Amino acid sequence: MLGKTAGGIFWLFRHLERSENMARLIEAGMRIALTRSGQSANEWQSVIYTVGAKPGYEAKHNDYSAQGVVNYLLRDRDNPASVRAMLESARNNGRLARTAITREVWEAINDCHLVVGEALAKPIKMAELPKLLGTIRQSSALVRGALHGTMLRNDVFNFARIGTFLERADNTARIMDVKYYVLLPSVAYVGSSLDNVQWDTILRSLSAQRAYRWLNPGETVPLDIARFLVLDQRFPRSLAFCVKKTMENLSYLRDDYDMEVPSLSLAETLYKEMQGLTIEGIFDNGLHEFVLSYLDTMRRLAAQIEIDYRFRG
Repeated sequence: MLGKTAGGIFWLFRHLERSENMARLIEAGMRIALTRSGQSANEWQSVIYTVGAKPGYEAKHNDYSAQGVVNYLLRDRDNPASVRAMLESARNNGRLARTAITREVWEAINDCHLVVGEALAKPIKMAELPKLLGTIRQSSALVRGALHGTMLRNDVFNFARIGTFLERADNTARIMDVKYYVLLPSVAYVGSSLDNVQWDTILRSLSAQRAYRWLNPGETVPLDIARFLVLDQRFPRSLAFCVKKTMENLSYLRDDYDMEVPSLSLAETLYKEMQGLTIEGIFDNGLHEFVLSYLDTMRRLAAQIEIDYRFRG
């Protein structure tokens, strides 16, 4: 496969996943702001900080209102990381790689772009936000369904999945980090004053609540939730699961091309390191610090993949 086509597939599914993840992050901010009405501006500010949009947002807004943050992150044309921009980019990359994907995948991408684009054509009313966020998630899921149902399990599929899992890992880490300040620095203090409602909100935002309940019936325990989201390889949005699947798809590419590449070695090293972690050790050393290190490693992995497979020619 040409590097340009591989890059198009990779970024198509990164941007598609990123648009869904933005919806999830906004939902987390919305739900948590509702539980802390007196500090809602702080919650929306933390969302902007988490996605790295502080300079662009503050250039246009004087405060962190719910309306301002939501419209900036979902539909502002001056924000290159808005959901509207991400879906436009996903569609453009799909057009670039049109001959590498099935008709069903291409039609699902177009439908996603049209449906969400129409929903974002006008300023968003907060009363309509939950329904809109659901539409974004559902439209993205339809593209993934078309991918799984119609694509050969070849290099195209592998690049699509690698892009998806790299972006998903980034999202889960950021959603956990956006509420870092409600955590305590030592496992010895966990449970003393943590807000379980907010942890439950994080589970909901990652579509993880029911899966967590199946594995952990009874009382919500913050430490168990963190363990589930970081280390449980059964949950498809956990950090460990995303690393494992990225590594596996890179190994399939190695087999396809009979070529050892640095990105696979980096993914294998990260996976082995995560297998040796405990959530107690992560909390003792600082969850925030762990998340930052994890995000940095995943950024380096993504950059190495682009180099290894010559996305830019």
